[in-house]
Amino acid sequence: MIITTDRLRLRPLTTDDTDWWVHLHADQEVGRYVGTYTRDQAATRLHDIQRQWTERGHGLCAVELRDTGEAIGRCGLNWWEQFDETEIGWTLARPHWGHGYATEAARAVLDWGFGPLGLDRITAMIHHGNTASTAVAERLGFTPLREDTVLDRPCTVYALDVSTSARRGRP
Repeated sequence: MIITTDRLRLRPLTTDDTDWWVHLHADQEVGRYVGTYTRDQAATRLHDIQRQWTERGHGLCAVELRDTGEAIGRCGLNWWEQFDETEIGWTLARPHWGHGYATEAARAVLDWGFGPLGLDRITAMIHHGNTASTAVAERLGFTPLREDTVLDRPCTVYALDVSTSARRGRP
């Protein structure tokens, strides 16, 4: 499964991406809200992502620039069993902030989730203080659903329903 946009290519993450995953999250500002990973932690997380692709038909993707193939971040869908929800998430390397890549990648993932995957609702779990991710979520049409705790940290859970998405010109 490959998703392409005008500027980006999204492909499923695999355990082959372990070193890149560690490097992406090692930046203090990038890891501020999503955490950092040792190589073993990254390998375990990527193994779980691969399993989700197999079991659910979706998961997190590497976000690459179409022109160069450079991996600049991650975006995709994550199933949270404890919440019975599918969440969209995005994380980009700091040099690629402010170029609209997160919104572009997330919009493509939403189209895929509400279109071919047939999801009714997608959430976005955003840790308090992450104003950049909140702005992306709001730009995409997400609205606050509830306050919760994710990975032992408080967050606002935003939601977007397929009916709302369709009214905004999405599938």
